[in-house]
Amino acid sequence: MAKNETPEDVRQWFLGAIDKLWPVALGSISLRKSPCIRENCLACASGKGHNSYALSGYAGSRRFSVYVPDALAPEIQRAVEKGRRLQDLIKEAGVRYLRARKRAKRSTRRK
Repeated sequence: MAKNETPEDVRQWFLGAIDKLWPVALGSISLRKSPCIRENCLACASGKGHNSYALSGYAGSRRFSVYVPDALAPEIQRAVEKGRRLQDLIKEAGVRYLRARKRAKRSTRRK
């Protein structure tokens, strides 16, 4: 963060930073175990159950949970991590933009 950063500098920094984050996701991914609906299932009868991944989160005020195939779980986990990084970048961008706008306002008053 440069002391003489302009609002446009902040914009360029932010756009460059988010370009590297795709794909992104918000929420959390978890491995869950649940019984199936089949009668006489050996896995359920043994207590092992059936494992599956789910992406969970909020859409507005509503909670959601979406099945994630095993093969996609690592990719979705990375997308969730990138989503958290994106949230951090947005917070940092807000502070940097505010400081840049205040600096710009001070410099126009001095002229």
